Amino acid sequence: MDDLSIRDRVPADLKRCISVLADVHRLDRYPLNWPADPYQWLSPDNTRHAWIAERGAAVVGHVVVHHHAAFATDPASPTVAEVGRLFVAPAARRHNTATQLLHHARQWAAEHQLDLTLEIVDDTRSAAAIALYERTGWRHTHTTTAAWTSPEGRPVRLRRYTLRETVPASGPSGDPVLNENVVQPIGSPTGR
Repeated sequence: MDDLSIRDRVPADLKRCISVLADVHRLDRYPLNWPADPYQWLSPDNTRHAWIAERGAAVVGHVVVHHHAAFATDPASPTVAEVGRLFVAPAARRHNTATQLLHHARQWAAEHQLDLTLEIVDDTRSAAAIALYERTGWRHTHTTTAAWTSPEGRPVRLRRYTLRETVPASGPSGDPVLNENVVQPIGSPTGR
């Protein structure tokens, strides 16, 4: 029996979220650079919505939808938001937690008529996350160099993603079934 629940994050959750994030950072180096203010990092000024995943009383995952800084000054992009701050406690992995968090964010974005993007560090440590995104309908659009550097001072490559269209059905793992023939890039009014 799966007792996972996803709910809106409230300020009282932040301390537990930071504790989980610290475990994830130690194991995976996510975030690549530990934030000077983890509370602010989890709640950037441009946050639209945030959720946590819980099993019992334990926080096991987190995700935020926010406006990406690159789109903040572009008046043609008010309908674009970014998924970020997605992490799952090491003990809760392989239990569909990240997929369910992404699905929740995706449903919320659809209700608010927002297209979603995301970015991830292009590194071998990101392989499982990249596989998750691509398996759940995200399409890699391009790779770029971040405006910030790694803790060692090296340039950081970022993979940028948008969503593919899906059909409402889901596969045996609960992941959306992809309709590989329909791709709607951001900014395309018809998707063709």
